[in-house]
Amino acid sequence: MGLPGAGSSANADAGSPPLTSAPMRSDGDPQVAALLDSVLLRVFNSASGSNVVRRDQLAATLIDLRNAHNPTSASFRGDVQIYPASVVKLFYLVATHRWLEDGKLQAGAELDRALERMIVDSWNEATHYVVDVLTDTTSGPELSGPVLETWWQKRNAVNRYFESLGYRQVVANRKPWCEGPFGREKQSAVLHAPHRNLLTSRETAKLLSEIVGRRVVTPARCDAMMKLLSRDPVPKPLDPESQVKGFVGEGLPSGAKLWSKAGWTSDTRHDAAYVELPSGRKFILVVFITDHSADESLIPGIARDVVAGLDTR
Repeated sequence: MGLPGAGSSANADAGSPPLTSAPMRSDGDPQVAALLDSVLLRVFNSASGSNVVRRDQLAATLIDLRNAHNPTSASFRGDVQIYPASVVKLFYLVATHRWLEDGKLQAGAELDRALERMIVDSWNEATHYVVDVLTDTTSGPELSGPVLETWWQKRNAVNRYFESLGYRQVVANRKPWCEGPFGREKQSAVLHAPHRNLLTSRETAKLLSEIVGRRVVTPARCDAMMKLLSRDPVPKPLDPESQVKGFVGEGLPSGAKLWSKAGWTSDTRHDAAYVELPSGRKFILVVFITDHSADESLIPGIARDVVAGLDTR
């Protein structure tokens, strides 16, 4: 799902103590912020010892879509850039549909297969192919200085696209690796900071809301993206690569509908999810957690508490 050992936040409050009675710092709509604060306060106070989640290890954004024309939202550390693991594939998906719509890419069976494997199964190899076709670059042996710089400028095509849309904290110019980059990929990581992808929970939630609202690229392309993001929220016990077990889906009530893109590595566990509840309530929840990737209870617990809080609003 991503690069092991690359999960820490870029702007962490290093050494911050566990949050107990200290005031929370969620910003946004007061009611949504109060709900998010209460949910996260339970997370920060519910464990001891090495299981304690510090405030610098979590970022979250909640968008309440009760009124689709006037959504309300709040974030906790929503502007902190964090290594997103496979959640970055959501940004590559949108960029691909933009390129297709503009005629910069041609639709075909192989690209369709890669997009499906990238989103549905979260295959890194499929993502490598998508990054190559988006940026007209390939991995391979080291390159000389000027040639490497040309390669690097091309590789930043996705960043430039999202910047043109008003996204200011998207770094999406790296392939997700399991064993690490080699050759020109390693060269660029050494020479060009940051050496990994970075996203914020706020901008990730914004992009997901644009897809859900059929506002990015075209409505028809948003529908195609939603089809790939659709998930059965009932965890499959025999699926080791599930994007439901240990994530938002596991915390949802029976009858809920889920669209999501999860990501996890040896030290990150993230999810970006759009949920429709049986009650008709709808919300987007993005949670980024670092240094607690083995704890499969954290994100489902957050989702469960968000559902309960929304139902009592």
